[in-house]
Amino acid sequence: MSPLVETREILDEIRTLFAEKGNDMYAGEPVSQTEHALQAASAAEQEQASPELITATLLHDVGHLLHKHSEDCAIQGIDDLHERIGAAWLKQHFPEAVTEPIRLHVDAKRYRCATDEEYLSRLSPASVLSLELQGGPFDAREQKQFENNPWCEEALRLRTWDEAAKIPGLATPDLEYFLTFVQRVLEHPVDLN
Repeated sequence: MSPLVETREILDEIRTLFAEKGNDMYAGEPVSQTEHALQAASAAEQEQASPELITATLLHDVGHLLHKHSEDCAIQGIDDLHERIGAAWLKQHFPEAVTEPIRLHVDAKRYRCATDEEYLSRLSPASVLSLELQGGPFDAREQKQFENNPWCEEALRLRTWDEAAKIPGLATPDLEYFLTFVQRVLEHPVDLN
């Protein structure tokens, strides 16, 4: 299969995931999965993030679109492990500069909650619930381990945009606009680490 055909197929898979599940509400927040993804990617672009990090930010919750749990699984006490599911699925086609910030974005939340009381106090009720299911704030050993990860800064940046991307009705560019970044990364993969 040619790289061009493979790129088109991956983009079509992403479009299909958002078409099928993107209108689901985002885990107890007042926005849909698609709105959340577009708002986060828009924030990353506004801060002039790399195409890889914009792609990671757009797709950071693709695991929610892939898993078979219901939309309210956190209320049922289930951690859907979306960060692992999404990163594993994307790893088939994307470099670590995309997949590692995604894999680490839940760890980034746990780290921030352990190191920044103000951040913890600003979490939405849905985010507090998921934090409990994800293991709670990091202990000192986990904090150090996260700080030593070469992708921790990118994961923390993604986390900032993730937390801000919960505004009902916020205007953003559409999915097709952000898929141009995804396409660029697929056609010219560069690992930044």
